[in-house]
Amino acid sequence: MLDFYGEEGRKTATLRVIEYERQLDIDARMRARYRVARGRVTRFIVQLEVLVESKWRPVVRYDTSHRFAHRDLYRKHGRPVKSDLKMSFEEALTYALDDLRENWEIHKSEFLGE
Repeated sequence: MLDFYGEEGRKTATLRVIEYERQLDIDARMRARYRVARGRVTRFIVQLEVLVESKWRPVVRYDTSHRFAHRDLYRKHGRPVKSDLKMSFEEALTYALDDLRENWEIHKSEFLGE
């Protein structure tokens, strides 16, 4: 946990960064990183990746990089399609983690065109 203090050593905010990688299969993994400040999610990225020709490629990414919660859906050839989740960061993070835990095989198959 990272703590930030004011001028006189008073605690002004607490920031936690949680980061992990979960191997789902020999050629599939989920990576997550999120920041929580004062009990609120302030940023996150949750990404499903598959190994294609010895390179990890993004399949689905949920993040807050444009200051709103959204999903980028990748295809093997072509540009990603962005969808606004229209949820709070907390709701979107939970949704993203649940989706990739439960549906990673479907996302992988669609990405690979199987």
